[in-house]
Amino acid sequence: MGNCQATDAATLVLQHPCGKVERFYWPMSVREVMKTNPGHYVALLISTTLYHSHPNNNDKAPQGTGSKTNVNPVRLTRIKLLRPTDTLLLGHVYRLITTQEVMKGLYAKKHAKMKKSQQESDPNEKAGQRSEPDKQNKVNFLKNTYIISYL
Repeated sequence: MGNCQATDAATLVLQHPCGKVERFYWPMSVREVMKTNPGHYVALLISTTLYHSHPNNNDKAPQGTGSKTNVNPVRLTRIKLLRPTDTLLLGHVYRLITTQEVMKGLYAKKHAKMKKSQQESDPNEKAGQRSEPDKQNKVNFLKNTYIISYL
């Protein structure tokens, strides 16, 4: 009796892109993790949100097929990239992000910024209206996408 402890709060969780999960029981530097995992950045996992897309009223399922429709959820994960000089602390969850994913996130952020400035400079353009192919491309891009914030 007396040996009951909350050991999960005293661990540092590191998630790999392949799904492997490592647990450490001491603080470590980001530089150490990056040396042992070349080609990866370390990110602090802030939150994960699962959005379910709702089918249109026009796309009703035939009767007798059940109430469930073929709906693909979109998972958005908010992360914060860490510098090599930062320290990984106990009680937090961190994720290894490949260099390609970081570059993809940087490109998407830059593209969104350019698109926003272009819309501000052209007030005659109808803001907020997109064609169906554009909407579909955005949904396909957002599936399992990371929302990256930088220090």
